[in-house]
Amino acid sequence: MARRRRLCRGVPDRGAGGATVRGDRRQSLHRARHAAAAGALGAAPARNPRAVTRPYAEVIGDPIAQSKSPLIHGFWLAELGIAADYRQTHVVPAGLADYLAARRTDPAWRGCNVTMPHKQAIMPLLDRIDPLARRVGAVNTVVRAPDGALEGHNTDVPGFLEPLAPVLAASHLFRMARVLGTGGAARAIVAGLAGHGFVIVLAGRDPGKARALLDELAPADAPDGRDHHAVDIAHFAQPTDFAFDDRKGCCDLVVNASMLGMAGQPPLHFDWSHAPPGSIAYDIVTAPLDTPFLQDARAAGFATIDGLAMLIGQADHAFAHFFGQRPPRDRDADLRQSIIGV
Repeated sequence: MARRRRLCRGVPDRGAGGATVRGDRRQSLHRARHAAAAGALGAAPARNPRAVTRPYAEVIGDPIAQSKSPLIHGFWLAELGIAADYRQTHVVPAGLADYLAARRTDPAWRGCNVTMPHKQAIMPLLDRIDPLARRVGAVNTVVRAPDGALEGHNTDVPGFLEPLAPVLAASHLFRMARVLGTGGAARAIVAGLAGHGFVIVLAGRDPGKARALLDELAPADAPDGRDHHAVDIAHFAQPTDFAFDDRKGCCDLVVNASMLGMAGQPPLHFDWSHAPPGSIAYDIVTAPLDTPFLQDARAAGFATIDGLAMLIGQADHAFAHFFGQRPPRDRDADLRQSIIGV
């Protein structure tokens, strides 16, 4: 199939002095692929607005070197011929407020994605929070509105649910999800799954924290409330001889919503005897992409979904916020290959 003709186009002005600019597409791709260099030298270095004419967005976090977001957004910018950049910037918790203060006055800045550990800490520093992000209690996307206000959004919920769409479109007698982790990403996952009728078993090192999270995001007394459960994550580390009942017509998920198993983090200990037959294993970790959690799941005969699926799904919504149009999702296969090949 012939590939679309690429046109170099500017990014619509989003306010606060932003300018529509045009530039060379190849330079955009080159700069996006080398986005790691943009923020590697410090925590949110201040920029002179007069020196920046090219619109840009970025991802912030601590750590940030492992982020694949610059590759995703850079690929889409190049495919659409948009003269803009997407970078990564290392922001430590103590520098978060200064980072936002500096970006408010940068006319080229279109917003940022927010990753660990800032998804909750950034909320009181913003001017407005959209209803979904407020309900989840976590922000992963910040944009500057035309009036200059900083708005917080949560694209993790639709991003997480996107690869599950064919499953969720089917009718089930019962849905259960074992969710491992109680951080910011887990909040989005619990909220998303509760909205689709799942009974949730939330596992964390602190079962009390897990219980509080369930009571906040999926209360049993809600109109569609269910009897959710909080357990110690160590419960799943040892084998079980539990005999599961007939799971025909049921939907079972096992989701790693934690940093466990990520490069540089402790391993995730999960024994797959705890997963009912026919379960789907879903790991949100992206570095490495094929985690031991997913490898063990496949070895036990379970279907798997990797973290890149959620990352691309949430990036789709963020890209529209930053650059004013949806990305070319018909190129997902090429996008995945370009990321895996790096």
